[in-house]
Amino acid sequence: MLSTDNHRRDSAGLRYVYPVISRRAGGVSVGINLNPNNACNWACLYCQVDNLTRGGPPPLDLPLLREELDTFLDAALHGDFMTRAVPESARRLVDVAFSGNGEPTSAPEFAAAVDAVIEILERHKLRGRVLLRLITNGSLLHRPAVQQGIARLGAWGGEVWFKLDRGEAAAIELVNGSELQPARVAGQLARCAELAPTWVQTCWFALDGQAPDIAAEDAYCHLLQPLAGRLAGVHLYGLARPSRQAAAPRLSALPAEDLQRLAAKIEKETGLGVVVSP
Repeated sequence: MLSTDNHRRDSAGLRYVYPVISRRAGGVSVGINLNPNNACNWACLYCQVDNLTRGGPPPLDLPLLREELDTFLDAALHGDFMTRAVPESARRLVDVAFSGNGEPTSAPEFAAAVDAVIEILERHKLRGRVLLRLITNGSLLHRPAVQQGIARLGAWGGEVWFKLDRGEAAAIELVNGSELQPARVAGQLARCAELAPTWVQTCWFALDGQAPDIAAEDAYCHLLQPLAGRLAGVHLYGLARPSRQAAAPRLSALPAEDLQRLAAKIEKETGLGVVVSP
């Protein structure tokens, strides 16, 4: 049985397609993993990927991706997958999400993969029945091919979950392992929101027993406030599953009331709605 604690990418025995129960999406999410080699251009402290390495994905086998998604959706919609592998409370197909073991947009074939997934969703008459999502760190929005893929996803009715964990350069480097200035992050986020409905997704946790301080909260809100009118909202979440990185012993979850307090502050200072998943 799948559970919210088990997001193994090989659960279906496929290369690119994997089902999970998403606590944030609220049902079965069909993941599209374009990084089966566990390579990413970021190295987040809380990442749950085993043997994470820096880099990009191997060449994408588009025919295999189409075949795997087509076959899996047939099993989920018309076969016994839901009754066999999913708890009764979660037996609903809610989305197909580009996520996986690295940054999806780092695949040179990303735009073609979006087209391929849309083709299969259309074949199964799923427009308006499931969402198409991209879960991204947004760092490659400057690439024309990435913009093309996101625009196609948005035109089909999909949405983007854009990772923003902190609002200060030093904190972004510490948490995400990426040297990015907040102004650049804001620009990438603004561009993404022009191409598709965009949610910000934020992981908030304690490091070495210390929660992010008031200055970190203020910097985060300051980055988001000018963009608030263009964004769909914020997904604020805690540590749901253990990190597989060397920093794992340094991380700890914050109390739900701390996340609720931060959510209220974000809403007050930016005007954005916040969905909290402790």
